[in-house]
Amino acid sequence: MTKYEYMQLAIELARKGMGRTAPNPMVGCVIVRDGKIMTDGFHEQYGGYHAERNALLRCEEDLTGADLYVTLEPCCHQGQTPPCTDIILERGIGRVYIGAMDPNPKVAGKGAQILREHGVEVETGILEKECLELNEVFMQYIATGIPYVAMKYAMTMDGKIATYTGDSKWVTGEVARRHVHELRKRYSAIMVGIGTVLVDDPMLNCRIEEGVDPVRIICDSRLRIPLESQIVQTAKGIPTIVAYASGDPKKEEDLRKAGVELIQINEHGRVDFAKLLAELGQRKIDSVLIEGGGTFHGTVLKSGMVNRIFCYIAPKLIGGKEARSPVEGDGFSYMREALEMTDSEIIKLGGDICITGCVRKEEASCLPES
Repeated sequence: MTKYEYMQLAIELARKGMGRTAPNPMVGCVIVRDGKIMTDGFHEQYGGYHAERNALLRCEEDLTGADLYVTLEPCCHQGQTPPCTDIILERGIGRVYIGAMDPNPKVAGKGAQILREHGVEVETGILEKECLELNEVFMQYIATGIPYVAMKYAMTMDGKIATYTGDSKWVTGEVARRHVHELRKRYSAIMVGIGTVLVDDPMLNCRIEEGVDPVRIICDSRLRIPLESQIVQTAKGIPTIVAYASGDPKKEEDLRKAGVELIQINEHGRVDFAKLLAELGQRKIDSVLIEGGGTFHGTVLKSGMVNRIFCYIAPKLIGGKEARSPVEGDGFSYMREALEMTDSEIIKLGGDICITGCVRKEEASCLPES
């Protein structure tokens, strides 16, 4: 096997930690000697050992001179766990192949430098693009402290998310809907506007095997969320945040008793999206999946803080000028103002497709009163 094939194995291992490592990165590690994989490991959960240490602790054989493949630069500082560089040197690893460098200021090239200073051969940039994409959430969050924002919506070929009567179940098929639940496992939080709660009464949980429920965040400027809604009724079992501008003190008390955490951010009677993201970042929420309606999506997109779009398209036509669209609001005045996606990818999901890509950022703005 080549060094690229070993690194690909490390990437696949890293993905096993999805949904459990945030705000830390997903990392995989493979250790090879004389063409044989001796051991491997991945970062399994936040607060647990890193991939390199997990792999090395699993193997009692002599690893002197072995090759170590890791998707992210080994850490060199004492955090919740000891430095990975220490155990790499202790076990006599001869060569270390690194996928991507760690942007964390506590590491940022220091891990590779320490290894080189102790006689370990280090090669970087092995499948770097793939390793960076694996941790696009971590790369932004560690550098800015602001959660990575993804937006998801499903629509028909004529750009509708529901019929003119409001019926929306289901736009896409089972394969695409499962993919959505994989996103809910991938991102730390899921956010909707109060309109979605009032119309659909959703659970916003992750309903797949080995799924991890995201933190649920409701933007509700006037605190209209019903106490009998599924969101409130299950708040003691699934972390739930309601961001609001103003509300009745008795309603606030009732929501807190039900297990809901309240964040008050009042910007001219509305929730300020940029300030809300900053607050979530302070709470170690490193990523947010937006799953709202057209009005909510329109304003969030205009904020310029969305990083990635997942657009699911079903081969259906429903028509109707009153049928809802995935992105509404006033929109942009000129085509030159339109947001553009880069690194677009098309994913086939049964009879449906998903187009995903990264989005440029613009200045932040407030959410609409809802």
